[in-house]
Amino acid sequence: MPVINSIAANADEMQRWRRHLHAHPEIEFDCHETAAFVAARLRDFGVDEIHQGIATSGLVAIIQGKGQGGTIGLRADMDALPMPETTGLDYASTNAGKMHACGHDGHTTMLLGAAKYLCETRNFAGRVALIFQPAEEGGGGAGVMVEEGIMDRFAIDEVYALHNLPNLPVGHFETTPGPIMAAVGEFHIHIRGKGGHAAFPQDCTDPIVAAIAIAQAIQTILSRNHDTRQEAVISVTQIHTGSTDNVIPDTAYLNGTVRTFDPEVQEMIRRRMQDIVTGQGAAFGVEAELTFETHYPATINDADKVAFAAGVAAEISGADAVVADRPKEMGAEDFSYMLEERPGAYLFIGQGESAGLHHPNYDFNDAVSPVGASFFARLVERALPLEG
Repeated sequence: MPVINSIAANADEMQRWRRHLHAHPEIEFDCHETAAFVAARLRDFGVDEIHQGIATSGLVAIIQGKGQGGTIGLRADMDALPMPETTGLDYASTNAGKMHACGHDGHTTMLLGAAKYLCETRNFAGRVALIFQPAEEGGGGAGVMVEEGIMDRFAIDEVYALHNLPNLPVGHFETTPGPIMAAVGEFHIHIRGKGGHAAFPQDCTDPIVAAIAIAQAIQTILSRNHDTRQEAVISVTQIHTGSTDNVIPDTAYLNGTVRTFDPEVQEMIRRRMQDIVTGQGAAFGVEAELTFETHYPATINDADKVAFAAGVAAEISGADAVVADRPKEMGAEDFSYMLEERPGAYLFIGQGESAGLHHPNYDFNDAVSPVGASFFARLVERALPLEG
């Protein structure tokens, strides 16, 4: 069964919604105008309930089917990124320094397209909870929505989400049972030495050599302390110190990310990192302090829900366009918090050839919207079928 005809007929309207959202990006929890736009469309469609102000600017809308049944949650993230846009499009960002460079404008549009169809047809038994979430790119908005009780409040039984994937053909789907995206750890290392004239290093305690040694030693954790059969990444992404050529500075700062799937591996890395920072600090005579923060947990799909969702995707795009055993990756996603609370599945949907995610020249492909909306709609009808 291909893209649903009435959703395909709505493609031009979905394009207008998406391009409006693209031109008016908002970041983190400050998605109030986006949420207002979404709520206005949902009221036009005739949803049964709208609950706003969840996780500051998130909302949950309820659509009741024609019979009694469970509740299926469908999630779309709404936030953009704090970065400039270079597309030159006539609907480019009008908010300086903010850009929909990850396609959340398209994710929101796909869920709106499904909502319009489901309100018109209500060809299911039970309820749909449409989850429009802020702060996926920072702040863990999904976790905040969970903490504020949406799963119990709306009696959600299972939950699903889509994310576009550049350079996968339009309408193709990829997912996998079990872990699909990694957990995130973030480290900050502050080093304090004694600065002075660079011509007289013997009178100084140089934080730069300590920072270099710490950065190099951190890289040995994966090669010498870690079971290489388990995926993990440690990347030092920032070193800040010094201001000119003839001054040894007082301080240095390192920052980076850790990506893992196993909490025990993350804890081993944190522990070894602490040993290295303490030991190297002592070796170089500097004060060295580590702060290690844990953020999004690993995104872990339920195997049964993956099989079900992949079957629905095959109805929309054909079995040859669905991969249900893609390799897991080291990116991260706060939908993981929702999957910790309820069984469900996270899937990628093809965006076609385009700039990569988080690139200033990225733009969501509007041809994807009817496919994603059809997937969400058919998922509901298959998960909550009417009797007879």
